[in-house]
Formats: sequence, structure tokens, C-alpha cells
Amino acid sequence: MPTHRSKRVTKGSRSRRRQVFPLVLIGSGLIVLAVLVFMLLPKSSEAAKSQEPASFSSVVPVPVDYPAPDLTLTDLQGNPVSLSDYAGQVALVNNWAIWCPPCKAEMPVLQDYFDDHKIEGLTIIGVEAGAPVVDVQAFVEQYGLTFPVWPDQSSKALVAFRNNSLPSSYVLDRSGQVRYAWTGAISREMLEKYVTPLLEE
Repeated sequence: MPTHRSKRVTKGSRSRRRQVFPLVLIGSGLIVLAVLVFMLLPKSSEAAKSQEPASFSSVVPVPVDYPAPDLTLTDLQGNPVSLSDYAGQVALVNNWAIWCPPCKAEMPVLQDYFDDHKIEGLTIIGVEAGAPVVDVQAFVEQYGLTFPVWPDQSSKALVAFRNNSLPSSYVLDRSGQVRYAWTGAISREMLEKYVTPLLEE
């Protein structure tokens, strides 16, 4: 009799082990899965940051030093306008397009910076590459832009500055020299760091 009882106990232990083993595997799998999710979360966060608008992310400008190109266009009212009209001011020329997402994202940043510094002799000139005048006017009204915007259906500005990338921006000092060049969206932080000191010269 003791022998049969020990055999039953042994069989019961084996049965319990068989039931516990799958549970151990499932538990281990869940732990591994949780670790993988935790490791992937920072990467997902970084990917999200890379898609943030221009006000949160900005390229750093390249210092340059050359005379502003001879660029003449017409404004939204059909009047002839030139970069030379802004001699004595610090001018930021922004080449953009209405279809360009980063261009749209940086427009509120440019408008806010213009509002805060125009009294110091700052002007921002937005040169739209390619769209009909009526579409550019609608964009200006939608975004509430108050700085000069020039339609440029022939892309003369892109040729003049020798850069087809959008957005791209150039900062002219009061003497008409191009001092900084950006290719990509600009943040308020970068504007304050690089453009504001030129207003104080």
C-alpha cells in the first residue's frame, strides 16, 4: 500500500509540474514583452519629436558674407519691389511655398518674431515660389501675415540665392550683406540667437 501511495504522489507531482510549466513560459514571455516595449518607448518618443513643428525644431544657420543679390519682383498689389528697397534695415528673406509643410509650420514663428522686432528695424520678406497670386493672397489672409509677401511664379529668388530647397532663409544686415543662410525651418530660439544681435549693430 505505501508503494502505491508514493506512486500516486509521484504521478500527482508530475501532473502539477506539467500544469505549472506552461504558466512559467507565459509569465516569462510577458516579462520579455514588457522589457521590449519599455526599450522601444524612447525610440517612439524620438520619432515623434522629429515630426514636431518648426517652433520646436530648427536647423542652425550657416554664417556667410556676400552682397545681397539684385532681386526685383512685384508684391501682392502688383507694385515693383526690390531687396534694395530695404537698405538700412535687417531683412530676413524667406523662400517658401504654400504646399510645403515645414514652410507652413514656421510662418507663425516668423510672424511673431516680426511683430516683436519690427520697431527695431527688422523686416521679413516672404517670397512664395510658384503659386498664383490669388492663392498666395488667400494664404496670407489665412495666416494673418503682416510682413511683405512677394509672389514669385518664375522662382527668381531661388535662382538668385542659388538654392532650390524650401524653406530657405537669408539674413541681410543693414548694409545689404547676407550674413546667415538657413536651409530648413527656423525656430524662435534660433532667430533670437542669430538675428536679434544684428538688430543691435
